[in-house]
Amino acid sequence: MHLTIRNLSKTYPNGVRALNDVSLDIPTGMYGLLGPNGAGKSTLMRTLATLQDADSGTVTLGDIDVLKDKDAVRRVLGYLPQEFGIYPRISALDMLDHLAVLKGINNNKQRKDMVDALLQRVNLWDHRKKAVSSYSGGMRQRFGIAQALLGDPKLIIVDEPTAGLDPGERNRFYNLLSEIGENVIVILSTHIVEDVRELCSNMAIINLGQVFYAGTPEDALQALGGKIWEKAITKAEIDDYQQRYRIISSKLVAGKPIIHILSDDAPGDGFRPAEPGLEDVFFSKITATPSEG
Repeated sequence: MHLTIRNLSKTYPNGVRALNDVSLDIPTGMYGLLGPNGAGKSTLMRTLATLQDADSGTVTLGDIDVLKDKDAVRRVLGYLPQEFGIYPRISALDMLDHLAVLKGINNNKQRKDMVDALLQRVNLWDHRKKAVSSYSGGMRQRFGIAQALLGDPKLIIVDEPTAGLDPGERNRFYNLLSEIGENVIVILSTHIVEDVRELCSNMAIINLGQVFYAGTPEDALQALGGKIWEKAITKAEIDDYQQRYRIISSKLVAGKPIIHILSDDAPGDGFRPAEPGLEDVFFSKITATPSEG
C-alpha cells in the first residue's frame, strides 16, 4: 500500500492558507510529519482522515481516491486525533465493543475476539473494566491506538500522540507504534523531534502549509554534515550573534546559552564544529524557504 499526495491546497474562509501545494509519497512503515504548531499538520491529517475537504489536489491510497471515495477510505482507516471523545462512565471493554459496532464489525464472536485481542495488545486487559475517563494519559493513548486498530486498517493516522506523556508512557507508546508500523502505513504528526528520531524511517517537515523537506532522517542529517557550528555565549550577546550569523537553535546549559549556527564554511570567532542532530535539521528547514529546503 502506498499513499500519494499531489498538489494539495486548503484555504480557510478567514484567509489562512493551511496547505499550499503539498505533495508527498508515503510508503508502508512509520512516516513522521514534523512541524511547529500551526504548520498545517492537523489540516493535512483531517483531510486524509476524510474529516474535511481540500480545495484542490489529489490523494490516492493504493487504488482508492481518498478525496472522492470517503467510505472506502474509512473502511481501511485508523485515526487517533489529538483529543478523542469518550463516555465518562463506560468501561474500556464496552467502549471498544461499541466502537467496533460503529466500525461495522457485526459478528458477535469476531467482535469479542478482536476487542479482547486489542486490549491485550495495548496492555490494557487488566484495566478493561475501568472507565476510560479514569485512565492516565498514557493509558488513554493506548486505548486510542486500540480503537484505531479496529477492523485491520491499512492506514493509521496519529496526531500529536505523546504530548503530555511522561517518559515511561512515551517509551511504551513508541514500542507499540513501532510494532504497528511494520505492516501498515502509520503517519505520525508531531512537533516533537524526538518522536520522529525514535520511530520513523521516512519523514517530512512542514511549515506555513508547505513542505520544506521530504526524505529520510539520515539523508537530512548527512546534508548538514560539516555545516553546524556551536559556541557558548552570554545571554547579552544573543542579539549581536543573531545579526551576524544564522542561528538555528539555542539552548541553556548550566544557565549559559549554547547556540548552533548554519554555515558552509568555518566561521571562526570561537565556534567549534558540532555533530548535526534532527533538531538542527528541523530548525534549519523551518527558517529556510521551501526552495532552499
